[in-house]
Amino acid sequence: MLITATHTKVLIVGAGPSGLMMAAQLLRYGIIPIIIDIKQGPTDESKALAVQARSLEIYRQMGAIDRVIENGKQARGVIFNEDGKQVASLAMENVGEGQTRFPYILLYPQSKNERLLLDYLTLNCCPVYWATTLKSLKQTNRQVEVELHNGEDITFINCDWVVGSDGAHSTVRKQLNIPFAGDTYSHNFYLADVELGGNHFDNDKVNLFLAKNGFSAFFPMPEARRFRVLGNLPDEMVKKEDLTIEDILPGLEKNTGKPIEIKKTYWFTSYHLHHRMADSFRVQRCFLVGDAAHIHSPVGGQGMNTGLQDAYNLAWKLAGVVNGRFDEKILDSYAAERMPVAKRLLSTTDKVFNIIISRNWINRVFKRWIIPPLLKLAWGNEKLRATFFKQVSQIAISYRDSSINLHVAQSTQIKAGDRLPYLKVFDEKKQLETDLHEWCTKPGFTLIVLGKLAEGDLFAIAKWITVKYPGMLNFFYLPQSTKNHHIFDAFEVNIKVGKSIIVRPDMYIGFMNDKIDMVLMENYLKNVVGFIVDGS
Repeated sequence: MLITATHTKVLIVGAGPSGLMMAAQLLRYGIIPIIIDIKQGPTDESKALAVQARSLEIYRQMGAIDRVIENGKQARGVIFNEDGKQVASLAMENVGEGQTRFPYILLYPQSKNERLLLDYLTLNCCPVYWATTLKSLKQTNRQVEVELHNGEDITFINCDWVVGSDGAHSTVRKQLNIPFAGDTYSHNFYLADVELGGNHFDNDKVNLFLAKNGFSAFFPMPEARRFRVLGNLPDEMVKKEDLTIEDILPGLEKNTGKPIEIKKTYWFTSYHLHHRMADSFRVQRCFLVGDAAHIHSPVGGQGMNTGLQDAYNLAWKLAGVVNGRFDEKILDSYAAERMPVAKRLLSTTDKVFNIIISRNWINRVFKRWIIPPLLKLAWGNEKLRATFFKQVSQIAISYRDSSINLHVAQSTQIKAGDRLPYLKVFDEKKQLETDLHEWCTKPGFTLIVLGKLAEGDLFAIAKWITVKYPGMLNFFYLPQSTKNHHIFDAFEVNIKVGKSIIVRPDMYIGFMNDKIDMVLMENYLKNVVGFIVDGS
């Protein structure tokens, strides 16, 4: 399929998870982007495997969560082994109970994420132009001119904005001359998706095997008896050509101390791992998201999820600018919010991964004698378990220092910039239980007022929204009741004056005030966020 358009509001280069999520989020705001990819079609390789709670919350907001849960599998535990012997077992089932509707890590491969998002795009009449290559990119302060190739066909398109989601070897990043600083891990690694015989590994637990000369890991996949197997290549295999899974079996069996019966191999590859980050996530009218902006080790299953959140963070801001609702200054907040997240992630995953793969005697002693009892001790502490889940699930990510938040409340536990906590709500009128996240399923900002308001005040707020922010500010009012007392406690509400909270489209709190003051809310939306309001 060839591109016939000569202009687009948004061009997305790369149709992996980040690019597809970017397109899906733009579609929620009525923007149909052009999305291209150099590949012939969507990947059949599983690639990234874990979907964290924060990503599941995004899928729920999109109305796609049922399919994700139905076709995924919960990781119910992690078993640590040293020289083939179990040294620690950590139960993971519902480890994040009370923090999110999805208190677990879901095993749902990248290929399935891509298919899900592609179906979402198809339902919204947004095709992906496969086998299409970005050859050149030139931009001014007003537009970006790109040259695209599909076979022998050449197309020139003027774009208002370009999003580079084209992976670690990003053409967009290279065209923008953005350095991609970092390094390559010295070891070589292998990865295989296989169907195993025997009953050596639990179908819903991750098995990690640490050994003197490296490591191997078995991750259960949604399909029965199917596992993702990965590890470091033995030194003698590094330079071997035409490497197959049979070549690494002897080393794998030595690491695990178990006979490995492979009934079917779906995918096998060997590769180097890198940890790198772009010096900038934006140049004028071009942005980088996902692997085009940062790559790191697979520790903790963070990579794909971070890319999905990059797109989620940028899309609503870019959509507001494209639709003429926001001042362009809001786009500066994308890099300001996401670059610190990527930097912390690279640092933490790099440290953990280096311990895992290190062969020096100090780290071997640390892995053998210190890590197992330390893990058992930490996992027995409820607060430490909760902290671990918050970090791995990415629900702990906060933007408190962001320029597009305003905190004018005395609250100390929850502040503007934090993710909206998952709190259940009892609807007194409908006599049904819901939650705060469900209140934020519609596109746009969400105003939540807690406390007792007179009917006239409620009418005034509703009228203000209808006149100035139609379709961009959804309104929910929650008076105090016995069944909802925990919400008032969580937000430290003074019942005499109430509380007003404005939640951003990405379910982060943008504004919090200890009273209900439309003047301050107006100031936040116009002067902090940069809303462009007609007639003002």
